[in-house]
Amino acid sequence: MSLQQSPEAPDPAPRPSDPRVAATLATRSLQGLSTELTARVPQLLEAMRSVGTGLELHSTLDRICETAAELADARYAAIGVVDTEGRGLSDFVTFGITPEVAERIGHRPDGQRGLLGALIAHAGTVRLADLTKDPRSAGFPPHHPPMKTFLGVPIRVQGEIFGNLYLAEKNGGGEFSDYDVHMVRVLATEAGIAIGNARLYEAATQRERWIDGSVAVTTALLSGGDADDALSVVAEQARRLADSSAGIVLLPTEDGGMEIVAVSADAPATSLGLVVPAGSPVVARLLRGEPVFVDDAATDPRTAGPLTRRYGPCMMLPLQSGGRVLGALVTPRARGKRPFSEAERTLATQFASQAALALMMAEAQRDRERLAVFEDRDRIARDLHDLVIQRLFATGMMLESAQRRSDVPEVRDGVGKAVDELDVTIQEIRTAIFALQQGPAEAPSGLRTRVLREINMAAVPLGFKPAHRFLGPLDTVVGELVGKNLIAALREALSNAFRHAAASRIEVVVDATATLPDGRPGVRLEVADDGIGISENGRRSGLRNLRRRAESLGGSSSYGPGIAEYGGGTTLVWEAPLSGSDA
Repeated sequence: MSLQQSPEAPDPAPRPSDPRVAATLATRSLQGLSTELTARVPQLLEAMRSVGTGLELHSTLDRICETAAELADARYAAIGVVDTEGRGLSDFVTFGITPEVAERIGHRPDGQRGLLGALIAHAGTVRLADLTKDPRSAGFPPHHPPMKTFLGVPIRVQGEIFGNLYLAEKNGGGEFSDYDVHMVRVLATEAGIAIGNARLYEAATQRERWIDGSVAVTTALLSGGDADDALSVVAEQARRLADSSAGIVLLPTEDGGMEIVAVSADAPATSLGLVVPAGSPVVARLLRGEPVFVDDAATDPRTAGPLTRRYGPCMMLPLQSGGRVLGALVTPRARGKRPFSEAERTLATQFASQAALALMMAEAQRDRERLAVFEDRDRIARDLHDLVIQRLFATGMMLESAQRRSDVPEVRDGVGKAVDELDVTIQEIRTAIFALQQGPAEAPSGLRTRVLREINMAAVPLGFKPAHRFLGPLDTVVGELVGKNLIAALREALSNAFRHAAASRIEVVVDATATLPDGRPGVRLEVADDGIGISENGRRSGLRNLRRRAESLGGSSSYGPGIAEYGGGTTLVWEAPLSGSDA
């Protein structure tokens, strides 16, 4: 027998809408059959009980495959989950195929052709003595185990086709019997009920997880942290919720491209700081506020490239709120992993919108805080100019008058030195006033000057000016990308010292003559304070962000004892190659 479409027991049609009624009708079809089949009913009931245990969808599919193989005495079993369009398979769960064999086989069936595709197009029970001789068969890929006998039964969930249950290679070399067909049909009906329950449970659990993730992102963004830390939270939460290999946040650049500004992944974030050019079709769609979904990022012509060669299914979602696109969120899965379901795409899109709204609120909050700081700096500058400098100038004039009236040379010399010190102090105060009145847009391009500007800006909230020292030609040997990240690291370190260290002394050293552990020339930033040190239970997000920045450039970041007595306080060391690294 080469082909048998089970004429002796056709699939009932139409199916009752109530799955329990379908199970009852399927069980009744066993009545009047042989004693051999009747003797196997307890085994069937036990199989049905096993299938109905648990609510997690993928483990339910695994359990159905194993139970069906045991029930029909088959060596192999599989469930092909039909995609939402009904044209192929969105998932393929197997039993009897070892992980090593599955890895050698490679790509899982897509249901677009061959016998599996035919069963999708025309759902029904199929029993074959030799599937290799069936005209619908497209053959097996390399390394696939040989299979001849075959039994395929559709699985319906609430009256709709969910997929097909496949059995192959009857143990002992025989064919699948009528008894096997009846038993597997009943099991498939029970499996449909179990899958329906698991789907409902999974959908509810997924919604709960994404809602909790949105709340966590909103809380983190509005807690007052810096922008880089906020974007890292979005990347970390998106990666966790989407069960993806990475979470990536991109922001628009001035030339119409998008820059990778935050990455959450197991491996070091070597892509941090890279720019996707404006000519990319994906960037154009994202900036228009349109999501992009691809099944294989490594081969899709819109995304193929060095950065995506290890990724498969991928969601690229605009961070959009109120018609404004703030950036994009990318969640890729590894090659060979299952595609994102329609429910996951919908939930991720809603998460991206919520994250964008939280980012806008956090940006508005930071703008208000920045405005308050600028207003405070203007007030301090006015007070320094109108009060302090005038008083110092008046004091200097009084000392000069006293110097002229004194007949003692030592007194005149001492007063003269005091007047000179007052002149120097007045000049330093005027320099500080100029720094206070500078806006962010006025930042000069030289790295040395940018470092000084960060130090002068930090002096206002700290209440003192950190000491600084430069080694080497910073402005000529340090690359722009490394310099940009060094400034961000310095800002983070000074911010941590102000918010957490309670320091009274800070020393900043920027060394452009440093040598990295692997022998490459590099630039090293050291920020040391005499504060309380890093608490064992304190937050590490800022330190993780500094480490990610350094590692993305091929460098490193660490911390150790500070400059207080007996090694108290903290010294942060951040270093990178002079021109960064693509390693």
